[in-house]
This record gives sequence, structure tokens and C-alpha cells, in this order.
Amino acid sequence: MNEYEILLMLDPELAEERQTEIVTRTKELVEKGSGSWLSHDVWGRRRLAYEIDHKTDGAYHLLQFDVEPTTLDEIARVLKITDGVMRHMATRRVKGGGTRTAPPPLPPSEAAPQRYEREAPAPAPVPGETESVTEEAEAAAIAAPVEEPETDVAEPEAEEYAEPTESVESEAPETAPEEEA
Repeated sequence: MNEYEILLMLDPELAEERQTEIVTRTKELVEKGSGSWLSHDVWGRRRLAYEIDHKTDGAYHLLQFDVEPTTLDEIARVLKITDGVMRHMATRRVKGGGTRTAPPPLPPSEAAPQRYEREAPAPAPVPGETESVTEEAEAAAIAAPVEEPETDVAEPEAEEYAEPTESVESEAPETAPEEEA
């Protein structure tokens, strides 16, 4: 038998009864698989690092138990198809690690993510009104041909046919001197 823990992230909009029902179903699967249930810690509602299904919070539950690996597979299968379970992760517990407690909630300044608002688009022109000077200037700028900026570096003109340059020959003679006998 192996020691496992599952961290469940449930939909925060679920009723307490439904959250308890999901945890109870998991406990029944553990006991049905001849395992032993150790603990259930409610960590409560926490802010997510990123949105999941347009939700910014999740209700966390830490479940600790001892079961066979085949029973853990069945528990993971059931949690995967259960409505209300946003995420779940089963891991082996470290022997002698003791029990885990919920991390402290973040201070209010760190809990709320920063939101960046988009600028409102410019209002559409009303038919029948005359265009303003800025709109005429924008239209003229769009219609004008684009000129490339001048650079200080002059491009070298390409030579059509370059004269071949003499290659430097090695200083060693082409033939070896004959040995004198």
C-alpha cells in the first residue's frame, strides 16, 4: 500500500453540500479499495494564478490516504469526470513528512491581480457631419507615398566585372631540390 495525497481544486460556486459530496465519494472509493483514509484538510477559497473557465478563485481540499495504485487510478478517473472538479493532482506523500497545513492566505495587496484597461476606441463619425481638420490630415498622410529615410552611409556601387587579384603563392619552392650524392 502506498501513501498518497490529492489536492482538489473545486469550483468556488459549488454549494458546501456538493463539495462535501465529492470528498465523501473519494473517501468511499478509498475504503472500497481496501485503503485507509487519513485526513481531509479544507484550505478554503484561494485566488488562482490564472483564470480557469473564466473563474479567478478555487476551493481547495487536501486529501491524504493510503491505497493501492490501481485504486488511485480509479479515484483519478472518477475525479476527472466529476462536475465541479476544476483540477486535481495526486502525489506520493513523503515518508515522515507529517501532515501539511494550508499555506497562509496572501495579504490583500498581493491577492488581487493588476488589471489593465484598454483604451476606448474613437467614436465613429456621425453621417452628415463634416470631417475635422485632424481627420483630413490623417487621410492625406495615409494617401501620401512612403519615402525611405536617408542614411549617412553611402552604399557602394556594384562593380560589374572585377579584375582578378593575384593570389599569394606559398614561399616553398614548387619542386624539391635534388639531393647531391
